[in-house]
Amino acid sequence: MDRDDPSYKGQAGYTPFLLAIYDPFVLGFMARAVWRCPIPPVVERYRKHLGRRHLDVGPGTGYFIEKAAPAAGTEITLLDPNPNVLARSSRRLAAMQPTIVQADVMKPLPVEGPFDSAALNFVLHCLRGPQSHKAVAIRNVAAVLQPDGVLFGGTVLGTAERHTTPARAVLRAFNWKGDFDNLGDTAAGLRQILEESFQTVEVDLVGSAALFTATGPRKAG
Repeated sequence: MDRDDPSYKGQAGYTPFLLAIYDPFVLGFMARAVWRCPIPPVVERYRKHLGRRHLDVGPGTGYFIEKAAPAAGTEITLLDPNPNVLARSSRRLAAMQPTIVQADVMKPLPVEGPFDSAALNFVLHCLRGPQSHKAVAIRNVAAVLQPDGVLFGGTVLGTAERHTTPARAVLRAFNWKGDFDNLGDTAAGLRQILEESFQTVEVDLVGSAALFTATGPRKAG
């Protein structure tokens, strides 16, 4: 991705070093101690909604798909603009023979759909704001889902939502550095951008984060 691309900052921090410590630090410590969003319920969301053909946008290390243990024959597509992420997650999930796509969710997706399910898990807070602009990512995913397809995931919310004092400090530091761009993101705003592209939307607040499920994609036009 070109350094001048608006999406560059949100994905640039995913270096081999960060990915090597991602599971214990980000999922084990940050999610639980800072954002107060335990990981087991997120894994259960994967187990519940992951379909026969699944698109994972921003797969990280592949942790969630591995722990969800999808049925044999499940077709997995991993999509991310960062080659480090794709290399790490595809190695971890090699037994599932995933399809790898290097692309930006803020642009039309170069994938062969339609998919039964898609995950956008802890990605939205990294996309460039304002929050209304992130509707582009939701719309692009909805466009490649089956008529009864499901999008699920989670995101860290901005300063208007319920953060502890340490969480607010971390949030502002991540936004200053450019890893996050979500100071103005709210639960109501999340629901709005999901409802623009899906008929049925559920948003659950968990600590500093929101977990969401959206079904019935509205096709553009």
